[in-house]
This record gives sequence, C-alpha cells and structure tokens, in this order.
Amino acid sequence: MSRDIYKELGVKTVINAAGTYTMVGGSRMSEETLSAMASAARSHVVIKELQQKVHERLASLTRNEAAYVTNGAAAALHIAGAACIARKWGRPHSALSPEQIAKSEIIIHRAHRNPYDWSLRLLNAKLVEIGFPNMILPTVEDDLEYAVTENTAAIFYFFMPPGGWVAKGALGLEETIAVASRHGIPVVVDAAAQVPPAENLWKITGMGADACIFSGGKDLRGPQASGLMVGKKDLFSWIDRTAFPTYGVGRMFKLGREEIVGLLSAVEQYVSADGEERLRWAEDKIASTAAAFETSAMVSVERLYPNEAGQPFPQMKISFARPGCVPEVLRLLREGDPSIFTMAADDQSVFVNPMTLRDEEIDAIVKRVREIEDIFSAR
Repeated sequence: MSRDIYKELGVKTVINAAGTYTMVGGSRMSEETLSAMASAARSHVVIKELQQKVHERLASLTRNEAAYVTNGAAAALHIAGAACIARKWGRPHSALSPEQIAKSEIIIHRAHRNPYDWSLRLLNAKLVEIGFPNMILPTVEDDLEYAVTENTAAIFYFFMPPGGWVAKGALGLEETIAVASRHGIPVVVDAAAQVPPAENLWKITGMGADACIFSGGKDLRGPQASGLMVGKKDLFSWIDRTAFPTYGVGRMFKLGREEIVGLLSAVEQYVSADGEERLRWAEDKIASTAAAFETSAMVSVERLYPNEAGQPFPQMKISFARPGCVPEVLRLLREGDPSIFTMAADDQSVFVNPMTLRDEEIDAIVKRVREIEDIFSAR
C-alpha cells in the first residue's frame, strides 16, 4: 500500500481549479515522469556528464542549438543575466569585480516590470527602463536604440500574447530583437508560462532570441522546482560556465539528478502529445459545465479564451447572481469535501481552468457549485 504523506502530516489535498499556479504546486507530474525521477534517484552519476547528455537531448527535442535545466524559471532569469554580464566582460562571472557588475546594464520595458524581476535586481547590475506601461506614448525602436550604451549587457523581454495580464506599451519582440542584433546584444525572453502551444519552445528562439526561459513545473508538467532554458550556443557557453554546479552564483541554484531527468521526461512527453485532442477535451468539459447551469437563475458559466496567462487554452468563469459574494464562494469551495482551490475573476465570479483538472474533478466542481447555489437560493 502506498504511503499517503499528506494524510500523515495533516495537510488537506485540494482540487486545483486555478491553473498552474506555484502557490498550489503547479501541475501534476505523469506516472512516467515520476518513474523516471525515482530511477534517477537510485544511482549516482557525474552531474556534468548527465547535464551534457540531457541538455543535448532537450536541445534536439525543442529544435534549438542549446538547452539548460535550472531549478525554476526565476533561477534561470538570474543565471541568464549573470551569463550575459560575464559575456560582456569576456570573463567568468565569478571573476568580475562588484564595480564591473554594477556598471553593467540590462534594458527592460517598464511595461514588463513585475515581481519576478527580483531575479534581475539581485544581480546588482543597473536596470535601464524604456517606454511606459500604457499606450499614451507607444514605444518605438529609437527608444531602445537610445538606451543602448557601451555598458549594455542584455535586453530582457517578458513574453505574453494579447489577453494576458502584461501591460501594453512595450516594443514588439521582433522589433526588440532587430535592434539588439544591430548591436550584438543578447535578448533573453521570459516565457515561463507560455506553453501551450508547444511550438513556443522553438518559435521564440526561431525569431532570434538568444535565450528563452520556461517553467518546468507549469504546463510542461515537470518537477515544480525546475526550469528550462533554450537558445543559442554562444550565450549558452557562458550559461554553462555560470550555472550549477559551477562555483559562484550558479552554486546557489542547486538541482538534483532527479529534477534534471524528470524535466527531460516531461518535455519528451509534451512535444509528442496531441495538443488538439487536449483542446477538444477542454472545450467539451466547458460546454458540459455551461449546460449543467443553463437554466439556473443563480449560476452562469462563460467560456474565456485565451486564459488569464494569455495561453491559447480555454477556461471558464463561473458567476453567481450575488455581487460581492466571491470571498464566501472561495471559502465554501475550500471547505467542501473535496476541497477546491481557485482564484477570483471579479467580485462575483471565479475561474475554473481545466488545464490542471481530470474528468472526475470537474464533476466534483459542478456538484459543489450546485451545493453553493442551493445555499445562496435558500437565503
């Protein structure tokens, strides 16, 4: 009989209706990935040899010149930044003086500032902002041209298609890459949540980005503490000299052979999966959920596309005819059996994202929403 560690610890398991949020554990790994990680844990290997073989395989799978596994997308941002600074000075990051690092500049759009860029701030380099997080004065190529100096080490770009939560106002990625190319400056793209579609694993670097970063624990369904960088050999030669297990900043971002192998297994499965079949399944589940409340005066279901992360994947918004009820709805969902975790869409609606759900879990959500409907209707 398998061990139920959460039951032993007294930690309640939840149905994750929110999506691939880190706060609820991202995605659920497949049995194939779990088996690969268990296999990796049973033997010792020389980590650099394992990395070389896995990175070559990942580069091939994702149609890139190079790839690297990190312990999360945020760690990848920091490592890529450090590698860009090392590349600019032509020496290992660990050999740079604090003055050289502080003098280095990383250009970023104001529209792309977010809590994740702490990974860049911690480099102690200078962040040079351009543009505005709105469309009052749209950013143009000259804005980026004027920001480039002899100290520029990299340009960072937060990639999210229209419909996501990123503010408008940034220069397009193609235009950003065009300016960077004229100056020989690497462009590093944060696309942590931008699979699906799987083609983004090679499409963004195919546009000319030097490195593109994805979370391993979101839709790739790898270990939660893993990240994937893909891109060009030139920059990745510096990433290899900067990242774990190299001493220096990379040493802070240790990852085990289990995560390295686990992410490889997850990517192998992801690029061979039928994305269209998965989309059809999600659409069917949203349609059947909407039909279940078609005649309700209290509950309505709306299909949303793309989802809140700008991914080309449908989700639904479940609304209640009681303005301001969402805090209570979220509480009732969490207190139910099974417990359901999701996020507020507005003051009377919640999101339900099928990306992280199974058939029986969607059935349980419908059942619990009916119970909440009855509670509200009885008042």
